[in-house]
Amino acid sequence: MNSFFALLGDYTFQTVALGSMLLGIISGVLGSFAVLRKQSLLGDGVSHAALPGVVMAFILLGSKNTEILLLGALVSGLAATLFIIAITRHTRIKFDSALALVMSVFFGLGLVLLTYVQKIPNSNQAGLKRFIFGQASALLQRDVHLMAACGLLLLLLVMLFWKELKLFTFDSDFAHSLGFSPKTLNLLLSAMIVLAIIIGLQTVGVILMSAMLIAPAVAARQWTNRLWVMAILSAFFGGISGLAGTAASSLVPKLPTGPAIVLCVSLLVLISLLFAPGRGILHKLYRQEKNRRLLKTEGAAGNVSSI
Repeated sequence: MNSFFALLGDYTFQTVALGSMLLGIISGVLGSFAVLRKQSLLGDGVSHAALPGVVMAFILLGSKNTEILLLGALVSGLAATLFIIAITRHTRIKFDSALALVMSVFFGLGLVLLTYVQKIPNSNQAGLKRFIFGQASALLQRDVHLMAACGLLLLLLVMLFWKELKLFTFDSDFAHSLGFSPKTLNLLLSAMIVLAIIIGLQTVGVILMSAMLIAPAVAARQWTNRLWVMAILSAFFGGISGLAGTAASSLVPKLPTGPAIVLCVSLLVLISLLFAPGRGILHKLYRQEKNRRLLKTEGAAGNVSSI
């Protein structure tokens, strides 16, 4: 316990914990829309598709500045999203197939470019792989400031277009009949999700980022039927998982922060799936057993009355 309180006063821990909490909050809010829109795998596709953008930014500009690398990832992620939307809209290929195709092509291109960079003489490519597996412990104060600025922008956009996004999420045809453009709203929501994914790459990496986007929303969905409650709960689950994962990584030697955060949020999903009232597995089993006993009692009473 003393080591935990001592940890709270550590500057490095405070920086990493704040960045992880911000990522969890942002991912939780936008992940709610992705889950309800049944586009959960979009996060997986975009995060993998961001890798070639990171490497291309390094090749073209020769800089490992985080802002530049994330800008390259943003361009690559947006391009992949537009490809997915265009393939789905203009061909007979379904969303999941288009997602798998684009994700595989972009991630393969990223690995090829990464291999090419490693073979360039005098190329200082060290550190690029942190975008594959994440390296939350390397977060700096300026990285947290960047995450906070992007997160504030995304949350303001969610509040500003809350009514439109809510209509589009639950009934896009009705939203269209009211004069809202489903294409525009889809592009807006996709771009917001892409930005949320990009700012989290340095923390958990391209492989685990989809879990940060989806898991808090899945856990929150078990507890409520209201979108605003789900968004708040999802943000809370994401934020608390970021803090708990960072603390666990700091207290346990050689435990990476990104996987620790994902394990914490996965534990919240498991608890929600088991114990949430109404939707929880244990609650459903209890209700089924209660109904079975009630039917058995009513059947026995009916037999007695017939005699």
